[in-house]
Parts: sequence; C-alpha cells; structure tokens
Amino acid sequence: MIRVGGLCSAASLVLVAVGAAAPARAQEALAPYQMVRSLQLVQDRIAAGDHAALPMQAKLLELVDARLRKATADDLKDPKNVRALLVYGMSGGNPATVKAATESAGLDAYLQTVANGVLAYLGGRPAEAIEALQPVDPMTLSPDLGAFVALVKGSLLTSEDPVQALTLLDRARLLSPGTLVEEAALRRTIGIAATNGDATRFLRAATQYVGRYLHSPYASQFADAFVSGVIAMHQAISLDRLADITGMMDAEREKVIYLRIARRAAIEGLTELSAFAAGRAEQGRGGKTNEDDPRALLYASLSAMTSTNLDELREKLKKIDRNRLSEADRALFDAALAVTREITAPPATVATAEKPVAPAVRDPVPAAPSNGATDPVGDAGASATTALQAADDLPPVEGAVSERPAEPTTAERSVGQQTAGLSDNQPAGAAPAGSASQPAVSDMAAAGDELLDTPASAAIADARRKLEQIDQLLGASPQ
Repeated sequence: MIRVGGLCSAASLVLVAVGAAAPARAQEALAPYQMVRSLQLVQDRIAAGDHAALPMQAKLLELVDARLRKATADDLKDPKNVRALLVYGMSGGNPATVKAATESAGLDAYLQTVANGVLAYLGGRPAEAIEALQPVDPMTLSPDLGAFVALVKGSLLTSEDPVQALTLLDRARLLSPGTLVEEAALRRTIGIAATNGDATRFLRAATQYVGRYLHSPYASQFADAFVSGVIAMHQAISLDRLADITGMMDAEREKVIYLRIARRAAIEGLTELSAFAAGRAEQGRGGKTNEDDPRALLYASLSAMTSTNLDELREKLKKIDRNRLSEADRALFDAALAVTREITAPPATVATAEKPVAPAVRDPVPAAPSNGATDPVGDAGASATTALQAADDLPPVEGAVSERPAEPTTAERSVGQQTAGLSDNQPAGAAPAGSASQPAVSDMAAAGDELLDTPASAAIADARRKLEQIDQLLGASPQ
C-alpha cells in the first residue's frame, strides 16, 4: 500500500491545527483514523528525506494524542478508528493513551490479542509481547495494521529466530511499500543479514535502502550496519559490488562511508579492503578529489604498512597535518609513526629508547541535534551519532540528522514516549572494542622480521614488545 497524494491534506490539517484562530472543535470533527492517516503521510515523507516535515510530525502526534483521549464510545465502535489507535501506538504514539482507549473500546478477542501484544512491546516486555503476538498472522489483518504488526514481530524475533524475523520483515515491506514501515524493515533486514553472514541478502537490502531511503533521518543506523557488515563479511563481498552500492550515493556520503570502511579495515588488518576504501575516498567524483584529506592519507598509509618501504612510509606520514585529525585518529597516526620508527631503528636505539605509550584518548560522543523524528515501534531512542558520522569526527553530511529526539517540553512529555531498551540502534556485526587491531599488528610484526637491518634476536624481541604496546594503543582507540 503506497500512500501518495495525501500530503497536502496532512499539511492543511497541521496548518489549521496550529493556526492562532483554529478552534478545538475543528480538530474534534476529524475522525481518529483520518488524523492517524495524516500522521502516516507525514512520516512517509520524512522517510523519503523531507526533513521539513519533522515539525509537522511532532504537532500531529500531539493532536492525535489529544483526539484519542477524547474518543467516545461511538468513535471506538468504528473498526477503522480502532485499527488507527493501534497504528498510532506503533508510530511513536503515547502508550498510556493507547492503553486507556483499548480498555474502553470493547475489542473482539483477536484484536484484543493484537492490542495486548502491542502494549507489551511498547511497555518494554518483549517476552510477553512475543507470546501475545505468536498466534497473530499479519496477513490476516488490514494492510495498514498488518504491516506494523509484522514489523513489531520481526523486531522481537531478531535474536530468537532470525529466519522468521526476516520473513516477517519482508511481509511488512510487502504490505506497506514506500513508507516509513518499509524503511525500518529494510534497516532491520540489513542488520540481521550482517549478523547471520548472509552477504547476498545484505547486499540486496543495502541496495534497496540506498536507492529509496538514503536521505532518511535514520540513515545513520543504516550506515553503522552497512560498514559493520562490509567489515564482517569482507571475504564474501566483492569490491566491485561494494562500489556499485556506494556509486548510488551522492559524492559526500560515498566519501564518508569509504573513510569509515578504510579506518575499520586498517585497524583490523584488512589491507586490501582498507587500501581500496582509502583510494576511493581520495578519488572523489566529477574532477574533485579528496587527496588533501588527512584521514584518507592516514588510512591508506596504515593499509600499506606491511607492503611499503617503511622509510618511505614514515616520510609520507610526516606530510600529514596531525592537527587536522580527530583525537582518535591522532592515536592511530602516532601508533603508525611509532611502528615505523621502532622497526627501522638500529638495535642499540631499540634497546634503549623504550618509552611508555600513552593510552589513546577516546573522543566524546557528540551530542545529537534535535529533530523530532519518530521511528516506528519505538526506534526514536538512543543513537547519539549524526547521520553517516561515527565517533571519530567524520564530517556530517548535509541534510542528515540524528535519531535522538529533543528533550520533550512539559506539554509534549506525554506524547511519543518510548521505552528504553526497545531501540535497535546497535549495528549488527560490530567488532568488540579492544580486539580489532590484532591482525594488523601481526602483519606489522611479520614485516619487522624482514626489514630489520640486523637479525639480532634481542632487537627483534624488543621490537615485538614495542608492537605489543602499539597493539594496546590501537585496540583502545575508538572504532
């Protein structure tokens, strides 16, 4: 079900509602299902990248909440209004309002089961929600409600039964293509596929997401899962296929994605992937290169650590303006210089020049700007990263915003509340901190054996001790 052509009516509703002379009875004249439909139209525009619709969404959530709190028994006799009530709850609405309305609605047994599952999910009781929704087939419900129920069930079963979760997410997309439901289902699909090592499904879902929802305010979750998936499944993903997907992005987003891949790959010792990503980040588009970007130069240098003359590599590193790097990347820069210096130093120098390595300083996670975006089924929570931006100070992309909503005002606090712990912001397949640098350091140590001017065992042992210190530094740096 593609909802098109209704944005003007939704916009008109908001304009009337927020106008200084708008009477309250004008809002009450609208049926709940009409107001919820307008809310969905606005959310679909947001998913497509229309960030100007974000204030409209916030106002509509407030208006729908007020209307449902005043819903009469006659209102709740209409099945369309009951379905709209449940859809509102799964669209970022107030669980307390949904609970109060369903208790007075006199639902039939099947809809009451659906309502119980939805309320358990919104209330932070996933086990209870899974049990309640287990007998519910989303395909037996109306498409508007069935799509959300499929999305909720798929989200709940992500860890317990990922195969069934993917099937449910596919059904959610089938029932509601071109909407915020599909956008959320695709993001979850990418994360599950990355966790399961299903490269085919991962690449297909990533291609669909980039083609349809790259400008969504939730694109930072996609970027996290995409980069992590590429790193985790690098052996199953061809560089040509990766280039096909990033080629669908605008130049700035492509650059940021490649910088993130290059950094993660360099730390984990994936030299071919790191060199490819760093090269593509430098390459740019339309005659505009990024060769002066110190991050691209740094990551390319790290990927060439085991295959380049270390004297030449050290000279190349010295040309990088350290002050233009983030604090986390300065740690990588210093580690790379230390490796080249210690491996190529004469034995006497190696034996006497040991100094303690300072621990890496983690960059603070930047505060997220306010945007008011509400993801279905409670995703509006906890991502503190800006879109396509990691904690290592990669540049923000114009027009992309964080998923973290603003602190609500007193009037808004009852609207759109979501339960902590329901967010799926953690990217699938992320490498545990502190372990990612092991392959890189092993390669560095192997290179040290070949490049030392003297085979003296004492010098080699000391160099290896230095490398272990660098390993600790690299492992402590943010990824």
